Amino acid sequence: MWAGAAGARPHDSEQRVHTGMEQIWNGLVEALRLLFGGDGSVFEIALRSLWISGLALLIAMVIGVPLGVLIALKRFPMRRAMAASVNTGMAAPPVVVGLLVWLLLTRNGPLGEYRLLLTPTAMVIAQVFIALPMVIGLVMASVLQVELGMLQQIAALGAGRVQSFVLLLREIRIGVLAAIMAAFGAVISEVGAVMIVGGNIKGQTQVLTTAIVQETRMGKTATAIALSIILMALAFGANYALTILQQRGQRG
Repeated sequence: MWAGAAGARPHDSEQRVHTGMEQIWNGLVEALRLLFGGDGSVFEIALRSLWISGLALLIAMVIGVPLGVLIALKRFPMRRAMAASVNTGMAAPPVVVGLLVWLLLTRNGPLGEYRLLLTPTAMVIAQVFIALPMVIGLVMASVLQVELGMLQQIAALGAGRVQSFVLLLREIRIGVLAAIMAAFGAVISEVGAVMIVGGNIKGQTQVLTTAIVQETRMGKTATAIALSIILMALAFGANYALTILQQRGQRG
């Protein structure tokens, strides 16, 4: 009996591998069908994902880049505590961020009167809080690697604050692009936080990650794999473009 059971194991393993490969293949076929078969809902979900994540990334960059430079260069009380908070935020579980944003936006919360919960705006806010520590932390690290002589030279030339900031950004452009890639990867792939504050409402707040969770729970494996392939293609395309810019910056 034991010999028979042991002999059946390799066959079962091969069958599972075959089934897995078949599901991946079916998912690829389904992805092509969804993309080129005129399924408007897929494009709607993909565009919503890009819009929410892109807007959150833009806001995080506008706020995070100046803050990263400020924390790296200026000496002020609680500076170390702020830097430690940023580093902690980079490792914070997104689902905890989603819960905190939910507490802010819920009916009895500080911002409850604006009724932002279960809207794309709430999802943008959650993703901003996820991306912001990454942007601040990576920019801060890039500024700290700049040679002190270069900073002193900028000051000696009599450059104003805006001009000094622009020159410094040119010096750390590789680090800034790395911050963009890291933050974009974090927000475009996020599911827990956006599901908490957005609710995964079809046609309103459903994005690629939450749609993948829903399709998987419903047993629609091929559709879930198809949406995963589309998500990875979007992430690869965005990061490929940013990588080209980063390599051009290195050559420059």
